[in-house]
Amino acid sequence: MNTKSEPSLHSVNEEIIEYLITKEETLLAKLYVPFGSGPFPAVVSIHGGAWTTNDRNTNEVLDRKIASSGVVVAALDFRLAPKYSYPSSIADINFGIRWLKRNAEKFKTLPNWIGAIGTSSGGHQVLLNLINFDEPTFTSISLDELNQIDAQLAFVVACWPISNPYSRYQMVIAKNNERLITAHNDFFKTEETMQKANPQYIVEKSEHLRASPLLIIQGTKDDNVTPTMANDFTVAYKSKGGKVSLQLYENESHQFIIKDPNSPASILATQEIINFILDRGKSIN
Repeated sequence: MNTKSEPSLHSVNEEIIEYLITKEETLLAKLYVPFGSGPFPAVVSIHGGAWTTNDRNTNEVLDRKIASSGVVVAALDFRLAPKYSYPSSIADINFGIRWLKRNAEKFKTLPNWIGAIGTSSGGHQVLLNLINFDEPTFTSISLDELNQIDAQLAFVVACWPISNPYSRYQMVIAKNNERLITAHNDFFKTEETMQKANPQYIVEKSEHLRASPLLIIQGTKDDNVTPTMANDFTVAYKSKGGKVSLQLYENESHQFIIKDPNSPASILATQEIINFILDRGKSIN
């Protein structure tokens, strides 16, 4: 586990911006931009909530810590189930990545320094945009000024991700977890779609994986995912040539950093995330 010292802290400006306006919705982004000349690495931050709840403020305790280390953070709102099902939110996030690339100079970053961080179902959605960033249904929202910009990510941090939604669905059925059964059905609609929108299956079947560096953060007492989910994805990603680091935190539960950000494990995991992001910026530079 990484034990490098904590980087110097930056003051951060926070701003709410309308990043996507359609006939149906106006979607907001919360921008955390460090003071200083930059350029800084950047992440699009995608919250969890079983595809059905929460918003750009859900992960603010983590987003602020990342930003204060010298990273631009764009925490996105996106369309939620049950009103909007798959792939609506994936398309919103894909647009948000391209929007941030288009505005990189304004927010003191560079297009090729932009990655993403996602938690839980947000991790699922980030992984889909990592491995299938040019899927036509994901790129369906566009503007003329974004037509020549892709959503390829320089790196990804996935915290307790739902990397295999189909096996997770089978688990919550076995546990009779009505809340999560309903959430899966509201978002995916069918088991066939759970398999189609399944990062594990996509990676396993891929012949030419576009594999950016990936960090996975996972607690060993997380009963919200199947016990081997993070390891299974790590093995599959590596088998296709991907560079991935799986960091396990003993006896930690789902969302442990968000629930208790000042615990020893959360402090270590947060620093691991920050070091990974900052190292990506150095390597790209």
